[in-house]
Amino acid sequence: MSVINLGQAVVLGAVEGVTEFLPVSSTGHLKITEGLMGIPVDDNAVVGFSAVIQVGAIAAVLVYFFKDIVRILSAWGRGLRDREERYHHDYKFAWWVIYATIPIVIVGLAAKPLIEGPLASLWVVAASLIVGSGVMWAADQMGRHKRGEDDTSFKDAMLVGCSQILALLFPGFSRSGATMSTALILDLDRVAATRLSFFLGIPALTGAGLYELKDALGTGVGAAPLVVGTLVSFVVAYGSIAWLLKFVAKHSFNAFVIYRLVIGVALFGLLGAGVLS
Repeated sequence: MSVINLGQAVVLGAVEGVTEFLPVSSTGHLKITEGLMGIPVDDNAVVGFSAVIQVGAIAAVLVYFFKDIVRILSAWGRGLRDREERYHHDYKFAWWVIYATIPIVIVGLAAKPLIEGPLASLWVVAASLIVGSGVMWAADQMGRHKRGEDDTSFKDAMLVGCSQILALLFPGFSRSGATMSTALILDLDRVAATRLSFFLGIPALTGAGLYELKDALGTGVGAAPLVVGTLVSFVVAYGSIAWLLKFVAKHSFNAFVIYRLVIGVALFGLLGAGVLS
């Protein structure tokens, strides 16, 4: 029998879709939701399920940014054939995304026992939500928001890409939150920071989902819950992406900072009271 049923898969898929690209920690919200539903958050099959349904959210990014992705990949392909094309920003950006993904892959493989063991704790999630909110608030205040997407550099991509490691090691910190905060500190505007976070998430999250697929299928989660959770994640994530890009064009990240603080404190309370463990 699957450790996650179809109803739970729908709920978890919706949670993943809403939170994957918002700077509030999808991993943290999934673990909280799993805990409330009585699902063992540190079970290998559950960890694998969470990684696999991220692919639905990534598919939403691929569809939403299809024209941009085709443009970048086309420039990359032309640059591989023609030296003159290698001066184009899109060609260089494609390589930057590849290079910026390498650090998180290395750390993810090396620290896998920690990530799926001691660090997969709701106590870690609660602390990371609160600490991450402080980092996000400081970044939004420090950043001058003067640089657009065309002004990004190799240094920007590498620093933002490396910041994903924080969310990998400390579920609750938020991959989106870490990458957006780093981009803001580097003086990118909020829309550029958000779009860069999206593009850098494509290889990292897709790779994680494919890598965890065998664990999800082989240790207690059936194919049906995986398919349902991934489909729900895709649909919900598409709407979440559209909303977020419109929101950050006119608002600061303060609403997310406050929300994270509230959830973090509430989670500490639930853990302290024994409601969650």
